[in-house]
Amino acid sequence: MDHFDVVVLGSGAAALAAAVAASGHGAETIGVFEKATVIGGTSAMSGGMIWIPGNHHMKNKQLNDSREMALEYLGSLSHGRMRTDLLEAYVDVGPTMVQWFENNSEVVFEIVENFPDYHPENPGGNQTGGRSLECPLFPFDELGEWANRISQSRQMSPFLLMNETTLGRGPLDTAPKEVLKLRSEKNLRGCGQALIGRLVKSCLDRQIVIETEHQADELIIEQNNLRGVRFNTPSGIRDVKTQSVIIATGGFEWNKNLVNNFVRGPLQRPVSIETNTGDGLKMAMRAGAALGNMQEAWWVPVIDITNDEGATIPWMVNRERVNPRCIMVNKSGKRFANEAANYNAFGAAFHQLDPGTFEYQNIPAWMIFDQEYLVRFGLCRFRGEGQIPDWLTSASTLAELADLIGCDGVGLEETVECWNAQAADLDDGDFHRGKSVNDIHWGDGTKTIAATLGPIDKPPYYAVEVRPGALGTKGGPQTNANAQILDVDGEVIKGLYAAGNVMASAMGMAYGGAGGTLGPCMVFGFIAGKHSAEELFQK
Repeated sequence: MDHFDVVVLGSGAAALAAAVAASGHGAETIGVFEKATVIGGTSAMSGGMIWIPGNHHMKNKQLNDSREMALEYLGSLSHGRMRTDLLEAYVDVGPTMVQWFENNSEVVFEIVENFPDYHPENPGGNQTGGRSLECPLFPFDELGEWANRISQSRQMSPFLLMNETTLGRGPLDTAPKEVLKLRSEKNLRGCGQALIGRLVKSCLDRQIVIETEHQADELIIEQNNLRGVRFNTPSGIRDVKTQSVIIATGGFEWNKNLVNNFVRGPLQRPVSIETNTGDGLKMAMRAGAALGNMQEAWWVPVIDITNDEGATIPWMVNRERVNPRCIMVNKSGKRFANEAANYNAFGAAFHQLDPGTFEYQNIPAWMIFDQEYLVRFGLCRFRGEGQIPDWLTSASTLAELADLIGCDGVGLEETVECWNAQAADLDDGDFHRGKSVNDIHWGDGTKTIAATLGPIDKPPYYAVEVRPGALGTKGGPQTNANAQILDVDGEVIKGLYAAGNVMASAMGMAYGGAGGTLGPCMVFGFIAGKHSAEELFQK
């Protein structure tokens, strides 16, 4: 039977951070085991930012932040669902984690300029940027055979930095074509590709074993002691011996049974890697783990589009719904939220129940916009010229559009008339769109309240259905501040750790800022790797 000091399950940011940290703190043999044929998970498909208050890059640029501000900010979002010990561990260890990786690995970070928190007006919130970090471009050719074995996004070019994407601050992908061509030729990648690429290179430099097509089926526990992990592989069952397992297998959003039993409301479109089916969660449950935060996910509004191969895929509408000349309405033709709110918070709008009909008030919902919107901003690369894609509905009048999509026509016309008047006055009296620094940052780049306000008055008019999606679930085994999994009595299950979306998130229902998903992945992955290695010397 193979033996490792530390076994890591999964290969996203949490898993790879744990592996590198374990190596850097004394563990000699470390195995990373991934069930997919590619590594990197959803992390490699993401924007790659991490949200770390008080990081040293902020101090170097004299950007104001403090432990107290960060904890006050997170506390303002808690609703009593965040554990103080985990929040303090996150805020305290985050800056240390960034510094450690920069000093001991290929992973380096830089500030994503001017990116405010998602609730910047809350107490302790950051309005000027600095808490959100990303990795600079990384040459993938340094990864050898692994360069082509890392998962990729279907929505984002791998050769862009965050500030060059619609998720950063550019209304369109803003890197010049010649720059992208040069990066492609040199295989220089940004965003989540850069983060995972740097983590993978750090693992390879430390001779950490990485195995794919290894699905962890069960923990091997003998006489209440962890002895190893049993894997299902193309070559058959493989048992690996270890007394330290870090579960970092991602969420359970692709497991319909688990979603129906645990998540608070409809989750119609996961946008994560499809192997996130709750394997790690179930292993932890069998080991007696206490569960927490199971009702929550990292919510995001999603539309269905057709790709070049004719397949229907989910597309996150983050920047698109914030730009002027668009609104979102329900089947009554009425707006129901600030369309520019951060995507995680917007998820709550989909889960509002009508107590009379007992229907979800805002499902179905549609994004409504006009021809001028498409010309200025485009949607999923369609800019209003040529044949209208089959995922988009168009009509010459709002009444006709309402008939085609099945919403109340009178309600829609009244809503658009009201919206146009509010846009003219630069005052959304209904939902205060454009009042937050966050709204303006995500708008059309003009950096004024008009960045997200504009009339819908240039036919033809368009509609596309918007559905509740998720970047991943955020519930799972409860842990202590050392990332050790706790049992139902609150006691440590010795040798068992969790990090990333598989664990009960320290963030509760909130999303602090850009990188608020990967930040906890990196921090608690680092904590788990460090503590598991240090425990080796205590035995």
